[in-house]
Amino acid sequence: MDLNLLRHHGRCEWELPAQGAMRVPALIYADEALVRAMDDKVREQAANVAALPGIVRAAYVMPDAHWGYGFPIGGVAAFDADAGGVVSAGGVGFDVSCGVRCLHTGLHRADIMAVQRRLADALYERIPAGVGSTGAIRLGAAEMDAMLAGGAKWAVQRGWGSEADLERIEEHGQMLHAKPGKVSEHAKRRQRDEMGTLGSGNHYLEVQEVAELFDARIAAGFGLAAGDIVVMIHCGSRGLGHQIGSEFLREMAIAAPRHGITLPDRELACAPIRSELGQDYLGAMRAAINCALANRQILTALVRQVFADVLPRAKMPLLYDVSHNTCKLERHQIDGRMRELYVHRKGATRALGPGHADLPAALRDFGQPVLIGGSMGTGSYVLAGTTASEGLAFSSACHGAGRAMSRHQALRTWFGRQVLDELAGRGILVRSPSSRGVAEEAPGAYKDVSAVVDAAHDAGLACKVARMVPLVCVKG
Repeated sequence: MDLNLLRHHGRCEWELPAQGAMRVPALIYADEALVRAMDDKVREQAANVAALPGIVRAAYVMPDAHWGYGFPIGGVAAFDADAGGVVSAGGVGFDVSCGVRCLHTGLHRADIMAVQRRLADALYERIPAGVGSTGAIRLGAAEMDAMLAGGAKWAVQRGWGSEADLERIEEHGQMLHAKPGKVSEHAKRRQRDEMGTLGSGNHYLEVQEVAELFDARIAAGFGLAAGDIVVMIHCGSRGLGHQIGSEFLREMAIAAPRHGITLPDRELACAPIRSELGQDYLGAMRAAINCALANRQILTALVRQVFADVLPRAKMPLLYDVSHNTCKLERHQIDGRMRELYVHRKGATRALGPGHADLPAALRDFGQPVLIGGSMGTGSYVLAGTTASEGLAFSSACHGAGRAMSRHQALRTWFGRQVLDELAGRGILVRSPSSRGVAEEAPGAYKDVSAVVDAAHDAGLACKVARMVPLVCVKG
């Protein structure tokens, strides 16, 4: 990205001033090296987002940002419905409510290494992964709608976990005001056999060791200690979310002129929040959020079953579950007064600060856990939301490492077997049904997650708490 077009306000804050059709500036939170490495398309997309009706304060770009569909991945924007604000399917993304959850185990490295191969094989055998993967669950029409309305609560009521899990999930496991009736039959058919599956792309399940602590007080508050073993699950709403995104993007693009909206980019298709189309999308999107929450809850139950068989000493309470492709109605302080805003986070994670009422009581003194998945084999992080983040980017932070090259480029650079052998040589066992998928997700295809996390920390978006390294990985 050309730094000459930006104003530098600090080591990790860069401003693209409002110009042309932009209604507000765009702000990029990253260090100089990360900004230089960003494609100019990120700047162009942020400027286009800043031109949308009803946008509040600024269009924000997280340190892991890269080119996306409409919004940059790593983009955050809030809109005021009372000021003609819009909701954009491109501002949420296709994998609605893709997110990460982290489980404690009560185990240590020696426990895992004694059964590493057996554990890897068992997880791979019992956690369906890959393109078009299907599970043992089959949902009829009534159960599909119940799941889309109930989310993780629905899953718990059917035996996939406990009530204690719900306290550690965004929205307590259920996104209210979902409208299953606004989800097409085609989207529902795509999801009928996909509950309890990881899918493909960058989705994964990892058994990880806590390798380093950065804030001992918050780590203790989160129940983390050096040497602990945790499990991270990264996945979303599978085919249903993708179908919802595709269908509503098309409808919004067609309807934009009727609503008096001039789109700077067709991929930024949107609709007024107060419109029938805007409300239909919000209802369908909330149903997709519930689908993702239910899916991760079922996967959690499957993981617990595997550990019960292979490592029965494991105790596996949930640390937290947080999504990074959503639009949520939230209250934020703007110019000294509280306003209700529709906050889009595409490839960005909610990061509530200490004391926030939406946090579980046990975590409220420490801030919300922000779960950052690294590229395959490179490690992940737990961060904590900060008070400062509220005033910076509507309590938002990064969501992962962020791609440094396209999947096509990765395929031209690596072979799947080469990546698997390299990781095995470092003591990391990877199980995947797709050699192509492994090559596409090679560690070198992503940015340095440590640099991304450092930038988020230095900007005040989140506080570094712990770093984990993988021992076992199952991916699509």
